[in-house]
Amino acid sequence: MYLELNLVKIIMNMKKLLSALFSLCIIFAALVVAYFNQQFLLRQYDKVRGMYYVYKGDKAYREIDMKNAIKYYNKGLKLYPQHYGAWYNLGNIYVEYEDYYSAINAYAEAFKHNPRMMVARMNYGIVSSEKLGDFDAAIDQYNKVIKTKRHLLSIPYVYNNRISYKENKAIAYYNKGVAYRLKSLYCNDDWELQRKYLSKAIEAYKQSIEINPNSYDAQYNLGLAYHITGNYDDAGVAYCNAIKNAPMNYEAHYNLAVLLRKLGHYQEAYDEIDKASTLITALDENSATQQYAAIVMNDITRSVQNQEHRDYLQSVLDEEKSKTKKHMAKKDKDIKSKETEEDKKNDTITSVGINFVNGKIVATEELDKAMLENFGQCPSLSFFKYEE
Repeated sequence: MYLELNLVKIIMNMKKLLSALFSLCIIFAALVVAYFNQQFLLRQYDKVRGMYYVYKGDKAYREIDMKNAIKYYNKGLKLYPQHYGAWYNLGNIYVEYEDYYSAINAYAEAFKHNPRMMVARMNYGIVSSEKLGDFDAAIDQYNKVIKTKRHLLSIPYVYNNRISYKENKAIAYYNKGVAYRLKSLYCNDDWELQRKYLSKAIEAYKQSIEINPNSYDAQYNLGLAYHITGNYDDAGVAYCNAIKNAPMNYEAHYNLAVLLRKLGHYQEAYDEIDKASTLITALDENSATQQYAAIVMNDITRSVQNQEHRDYLQSVLDEEKSKTKKHMAKKDKDIKSKETEEDKKNDTITSVGINFVNGKIVATEELDKAMLENFGQCPSLSFFKYEE
């Protein structure tokens, strides 16, 4: 019995000894690995510290504390430079401070560490094109966004990246068109080169519209590019499409008025500049824009009056005195009839959805809908060649 107890104790001691030896071997192995991988361990330590500073930078960024956000992001990126999200946010902050060169460097670092970060490429292109005039660099990034292929995944009611992928391509095509149009402005007197870049801009806008036909910006800028190149028919169609997509944006109404004035459709031009002036007054506090719209309106008004005066003189010269009186009487009758019909129409429109409170007109949902429908119409579309 005594021998058996001693044997059990010996076995227990042996197990403890083996366990201790095994632990020592593990510790020794870990020390050996650590010794031969010091750089790796230091990088992991720096990564953890860097993530901490990035976290503090994100917090400051959300709180719009840009000064501290820059400080923490720079500390974090010094320790962990592969954090593309921090680079991207840092680029956005530099744009706010109008430090555009630092911004594009930050965006470049972002998509360097994550080549599929399309938003960083897009912002790089916008800043390069619109702030620094580096159109080729911008176009290069837009092309990379367009050519980048992504695995499309669609899970009904859960996740769908098809929409965002198409939207990114449409935006990239649109921005590419803007870059080419801006590039055309720097061609000075080289009209052929200017037309070349404008043609590339038009093609980019059309590709954007093919993906997203409801884009006001793409339709409007397509009309502007056509307008500059002298293709007035397609310009008018594009402006009308832009008005249809966003009736309450004044730019398309304004440019369409200028185009119609050039083509001699003065009454229609007056109607469009009147809409543009109304929208500028209601939505834009830029007094210079209001003044310029007023100048254009005055010019169109004089054109309308001159046209009416010429028509009147021509009728006097061509007709006899008696026929002229008869014609004028008939004209007065038609004008009164037209005014009566317009009054009825206006009464119908203004009587719907208007409430008077303390002697002031208060718009209602019905009135807003009627105004939106009115501003969204483009009667002058019939003047342009239109193809489905």
